[in-house]
Amino acid sequence: MLSDPIVQEILMDITNDEKSSVSIIECILKGKTFDEEIAEETELRLNIVRKVLYKLYDAGIASYKRSRDPETNWYIYSWKFDQEKVFDIISEKYEKFSTEIEKSLEYEEENMFFACKDSGHRYKFDEATENNFTCPKCGESLEYQDNSTIIVELKQMMKKNQQA
Repeated sequence: MLSDPIVQEILMDITNDEKSSVSIIECILKGKTFDEEIAEETELRLNIVRKVLYKLYDAGIASYKRSRDPETNWYIYSWKFDQEKVFDIISEKYEKFSTEIEKSLEYEEENMFFACKDSGHRYKFDEATENNFTCPKCGESLEYQDNSTIIVELKQMMKKNQQA
């Protein structure tokens, strides 16, 4: 699971520290549950381990139980990794991506566009006519922009996303 690039991307998005995240989670999955054990096993500084664990906790991917160490009477934290939550996040991400593609496709199919060659700004037909087909940013004339390649690319993206 942790070798999957999508899982690694999710972890990177959550922790901004993919390398440490993967090694910390691998350590938890191997049975090391205390932050100090994890730091020792991964050879990472304890503050880095805790920082990553708390970010995973905030995302709902990790949970902990707090108890007192009988020798020191300090609180110790036993961590657990929730693999199912990672799959939920991936599903949500794909769903959001699909929705964005569908909205973009609908927008491209329902509109005619005119673009300014100088500034690169793109305007819908209504905006272009309001400005007499002149770019309101730079004053250059607007030219029709064929968006059929964009539509084809969006349809291909939808198809790939549905197959995944």
